[in-house]
Order: sequence, then structure tokens, then C-alpha cells
Amino acid sequence: MIVAALLLVGAPADDPSIDCDNQRYQVEMNYCAGRAYEVADAAMNVQWKLTVAAMRERDKHIDRKYDSQPTHDATLLASQRAWLTYRDQQCLNESFAARGGSMAPMLHSGCMERLTKARTAELKALVEEY
Repeated sequence: MIVAALLLVGAPADDPSIDCDNQRYQVEMNYCAGRAYEVADAAMNVQWKLTVAAMRERDKHIDRKYDSQPTHDATLLASQRAWLTYRDQQCLNESFAARGGSMAPMLHSGCMERLTKARTAELKALVEEY
């Protein structure tokens, strides 16, 4: 809820009058940073589905007579939940550099985009690892 408010402070959703290739005002920068994060988040969600499917496929080959460790799928889910908590708190902390200022939403969204892209690469590497 807070994240959504931070992303769109002062800019209407899908505002065609904002040119993200030529931002001049802070409200435009906030809006464009929020949009960039949304794109990164959508890409991560696509990769998440692919990675989950790959982990579940690997789990089919575990011989439970000899292997009692957690499944690939279970550890992936636990790591994603932990990562989401980390990302949200880290980015909130980074936005505090402009706490209460008009630049805070841009800092927050920029952090969310950066960490989300990094996580997407990690999820992709898990699929490519085998």
C-alpha cells in the first residue's frame, strides 16, 4: 500500500503527457521511476513462473527414500519470501536519503527496480544451472 502511494505521488497512472526519455520535473522523475519498477516487476513475475516450473520438475527426480532435504520448490519459495522482505526494507531505507522530500519516491522506485532486476537474473540462473 505504501509502495503504491510512493510510486505515483503526483502523477496520474499511464499519463501520456509524461515523456520518460525527457524528464524535467521531479513529479515526472517519480512517475518514470515507478513505471520502470513496474516493468522490472512484471519481468520478474514471468521469470518466477519459469523458475518455479523448473524447480518442480527437479523435485520429481528426488528419491525420498534417501533424500530428506527440503525440495527445490520449497526452498525457492522461502528464499523469495525472504528476498521480498529484504527488498522492501532495503529500498525504504534507501529512500530515507530524501525522507519526506519530493525525491523519496524516485529513490524508492529506483532501488526497487535495481534489486528486482538483480533477483530476476538470480531466478534465471537457477533455471540455467542444470
